[in-house]
Amino acid sequence: MNKVIYKRKTSSTIPFGYKQSESMEGFMEPVPEQLSALEEAKGHIINGALSLRGAAEQLQYRTGRSISAVGLKKIVDKEKKKERSLLSKNIY
Repeated sequence: MNKVIYKRKTSSTIPFGYKQSESMEGFMEPVPEQLSALEEAKGHIINGALSLRGAAEQLQYRTGRSISAVGLKKIVDKEKKKERSLLSKNIY
């Protein structure tokens, strides 16, 4: 049995990879297909294989949910910042 991890809704916008929970008001639940497609797209962007716009189009095609290139950039930048933070902690 898979355990669903709910995330508290903190704004009016539901992030890519999540949907409004039907069972718990004020919470979101993950959409595994969207999250895995997003992880794959982030890897392609970071490696330079896809542009932000190209990755956004690919995500919309694969998942049926739209995301802007700017929205995807925010997600990728957040990921890069998190990686840099982890690297700096490991260096010292």
